Amino acid sequence: MLVDIIFTAGSLAFILFACFIFTNAIEWFGEKLNVGQGIVGSIFSAIGTALPETVIPLIAIFLFHDQEAKDIGVGAIAGAPFMLGTLALFVTGTAVIIYSLIGKRTVTMNVDVKVISTDLSFFLVIYTIAVLTTLIHSFIVIKNIIAVLLLLSYIIYIRRALANDSGKSENLDRLLISRVFKVKTNLFWICVQLLAALAGIIAGAQIFVANVRDLANIMGVAPLILSIIITPIATELPEKFNSVIWTGKKKDTLAVGNITGAMVFQSCFPVVIGMLFTPWDLKGITLVSAIIAIASAVINLAYIKLKKAVNPFVLLFGGVFYAGFLVYVFG
Repeated sequence: MLVDIIFTAGSLAFILFACFIFTNAIEWFGEKLNVGQGIVGSIFSAIGTALPETVIPLIAIFLFHDQEAKDIGVGAIAGAPFMLGTLALFVTGTAVIIYSLIGKRTVTMNVDVKVISTDLSFFLVIYTIAVLTTLIHSFIVIKNIIAVLLLLSYIIYIRRALANDSGKSENLDRLLISRVFKVKTNLFWICVQLLAALAGIIAGAQIFVANVRDLANIMGVAPLILSIIITPIATELPEKFNSVIWTGKKKDTLAVGNITGAMVFQSCFPVVIGMLFTPWDLKGITLVSAIIAIASAVINLAYIKLKKAVNPFVLLFGGVFYAGFLVYVFG
């Protein structure tokens, strides 16, 4: 058990280091493509850091054919939006508050509300439809048609995100690979650093998940609980770490958009895979986690619509939802 704890802590530190390299590279990638923080955070960063949690349910669904594996796959699919909409938003809000207390920034968040509003609106529509589809999961043809339409909706989302993009980037730190190896800051070396960081994030997440699973087995945690609670905590670490790094740099659109953009991506791709290749019969803690993710998004979107701002204290409600879910599961 001690060895598992050591490897878990080591992989955690490795993921954090890889995220630091990733955030630096993805900002420069956006700069070279002349796109703003909204696109960088909600699309580029969201898709890149969503790879670990996207791979896990695909492996469970396609490589294992027993029902338990499919249940774990569906649990992981539902667990990703749940973890993003609760714990990840909570961590971001907490980071802003802590940074403000130590004088590194103000508590007021400088966010492009159009970007975050678009993300949360798309997520609520897409994910709510996906969750409601469980009521007609026995009508396979209808379920599959809805799944394909949800997948295509991501194209509409990208077009809307591009329309809202400001095309501005600011306060870029020097590209790390240029600083260390004295190479030019061009698209080639940016992509080299970006791909290296992604590989590190994925490898670190896989090691983390493997060790967390071993610890869960030692503690006797059920596979479904593992797939909804424990595994997403590990696989969502890149989004959490990226957001903490960006809030420290006062790049709040990147910090929040990294999470809300990942919520949209997760509701379009892994969810669609679950709808197409599993019975998609959500129930019990899986259904509850999906409803909580929707409720958390509703609260944050409502505040944005009313106040035209993102508030770190409202983001903290994600932690309240997460704590309530733990009480429901283990209480």
